[in-house]
Amino acid sequence: MPDFHKLDSSMPVAPIALIVMDSAKELGELVNSHLVSFRHDLHDTPGNDPAFQGYVKDDYRVKYSNPRFGSGESKAQMRESVRGKDVFILTDVMNHSMTYKMYGYDNYYSPDDHYQDLKRVIAAINGKARRINIIMPFLYEGRQHNKNSRESLDAAVMFSELYKMGIGNFITFDAHDPRISNAAPICGFDNFMASPQFMKALISEIDDLTVDKEHLTVISPDEGALDRAVYFANVLNVDTGMFYKRRDYSKVVNGSNPIVAHEYLGSSIDGKDVIIIDDMISSGSSMIDTSRQLKKKGAKRVFICTTFGLFTNGIEVFDEGYNNGDFDALITTNLIYQNPEFVKREYYHVADMSKFMATIIDFMNHDDSLSNVITPTDKLHKILEKYNSRTAKTEDLFD
Repeated sequence: MPDFHKLDSSMPVAPIALIVMDSAKELGELVNSHLVSFRHDLHDTPGNDPAFQGYVKDDYRVKYSNPRFGSGESKAQMRESVRGKDVFILTDVMNHSMTYKMYGYDNYYSPDDHYQDLKRVIAAINGKARRINIIMPFLYEGRQHNKNSRESLDAAVMFSELYKMGIGNFITFDAHDPRISNAAPICGFDNFMASPQFMKALISEIDDLTVDKEHLTVISPDEGALDRAVYFANVLNVDTGMFYKRRDYSKVVNGSNPIVAHEYLGSSIDGKDVIIIDDMISSGSSMIDTSRQLKKKGAKRVFICTTFGLFTNGIEVFDEGYNNGDFDALITTNLIYQNPEFVKREYYHVADMSKFMATIIDFMNHDDSLSNVITPTDKLHKILEKYNSRTAKTEDLFD
């Protein structure tokens, strides 16, 4: 846990106002609960100092609404004042469970709809808030991060729009390509990884796991995720390997070139546990194919870790893969909407990111270095040493 007492020597930018978009209600409730706990129990604040007015509260959320006209058009209405506040807006552009009425018909929200609602809220508070910070765990249009020929560059357009609207900071998690920050060269952009939370979930949920080079390997499912796999392998202090995808560039299926085969590059995994890590699962077919090939190469168990479980074609392919023994567990985060039916699966585990997100908000509110919220690798290695030696209970390792 970060040293929150570091914040006692600095003043907050302004009182926190947390605007939780309807798309992120469940996550926002957890984040708010942690913020309340931090400031009630962990901070030593002067009671009568005007700079700390509104610092300790029982709820930091601000009420708002997004009413819609019958035509489908919408607007944002703030139910409380945010004048002079350090506003954090939390949105989940991938929440596909929400609907709105348009000409009498139910329409499901797309990422575009969520993004437009976000801009409406910014427009409603602009010029009044002390500072506006956006927390968008799944980066809107993050997969369209570079331009080839006659294409739109949507993520860059988004940054241009939001910064022109006056936002101060943009926070996201596990961006598909972190170089997208180049589209916002003079503005605040922070991209956080879920690796420590994956590690915590793995050692909490998986029995008889030994985390060392002799028993565990981290695998990248393709060349694009190699940096992510190398980083996670360094966190766990184990070896890494990768698959590369051979594609048929003469065809386009569902917007991309179909995969012909997966080829493995790396040392032997015979008898080892294997972790496959990637930023997202879309349809999941290539992930299951990778898991199946690892089992054929002698992997003892295969664990899939992904920051964003989209499951755009449903989860049946994972049900089938689990029943066939292609993989042994799937771990994803609660940064985006979790289908309640999916969470019930025996193999489905959730890495909770809410406490980490609340810590980011707490430190950012003080304009303190966000490097303080990231658990150092050497500390993670010490945690793993205790875990491997079984000298401490799992629930006590991250206190």
